[in-house]
Amino acid sequence: MGMRRLMAQRLQDEASGDGEIRSQRFNTFLEELRNSPIAINTDDANEQHYEVPAEFFHGHLGDHLKYSCCLYPTGKESLSEAERLMLELYAERAGLQDGMRILDLGCGWGSLSLWLAERYPNAQVVGLSNSFGQREFILARAAERGLNNLTIYTGSIVEFELADKEAPFDRAMSIEMFEHMKNYGALLAKISPWLKPDGRLFVHIFVHKLLAYHFEDRDRSDWMTKYFFSGGTMPSEHLLYHFQSDFEIKQHWWVSGQHYERTSNQWLEKLDANKKALMPVLQACYGDEAAIWFQRWRMFYMAVAELFGFDKGNEWGVGHYLLAPRP
Repeated sequence: MGMRRLMAQRLQDEASGDGEIRSQRFNTFLEELRNSPIAINTDDANEQHYEVPAEFFHGHLGDHLKYSCCLYPTGKESLSEAERLMLELYAERAGLQDGMRILDLGCGWGSLSLWLAERYPNAQVVGLSNSFGQREFILARAAERGLNNLTIYTGSIVEFELADKEAPFDRAMSIEMFEHMKNYGALLAKISPWLKPDGRLFVHIFVHKLLAYHFEDRDRSDWMTKYFFSGGTMPSEHLLYHFQSDFEIKQHWWVSGQHYERTSNQWLEKLDANKKALMPVLQACYGDEAAIWFQRWRMFYMAVAELFGFDKGNEWGVGHYLLAPRP
């Protein structure tokens, strides 16, 4: 109930004032994004999520190790089934075909990259991870499966540049990376030259239906920012429409927050069920604070479930966007 009160207070704070005040607040937010670097606190965010050992995530995510919202058309799907269904939805909405060159930006533990390389054997899949450990994990899994059409680079999207030898891509995919960014205009300007003239960028981001705000560590109630989302952004559903200098949004879909609610609840269930096996992994990562961090991860997943389940998934949800580069 405390989490729900915090969410209700956030909505009240962000929506306070008349229409003119809310419009001014949003315009100020836009200017802050446009005057920011592409991302901030990148080292903190990386350590918070992506330098944690693979064994930890392997112990409570699904078979694909998809560390992002999954899809539950009936509400009865297992976590691994829901992972696969969301991956299939990406392919459908992005118009993916075998033989394409596909770029996976912020590829995490390889859920999408590995699935693409397996599903499209004639495609060339290139993933970008900001974690060396993730790269080694993905390449090991690719070798186990006999996949030779997958390349993984390590680096931050802020500093990463494609080598001159790299041909342009038919598709670029970004799954829950934009939430870690600030200057969307600069980010999109960077991505645009990597695509063919008829290429497309597919973006999956979590959003609020109206509000856009920074994740800030202001007081004790902002523990999620402090421990899990430093430098993060909560975009509004239509925020990307204000950054179309280099891309044009061709299609846009809303995915109910209830899908993320169920995803996070299933992560939590598996985390609890596998606590005994996972504690040594956390001890190797966090040392004497392993027990504290186990509880922080539990609280994080509970908070995510409460956030996206608020008002039956109609306040916070997931946005899917298909963008075409401008000539």
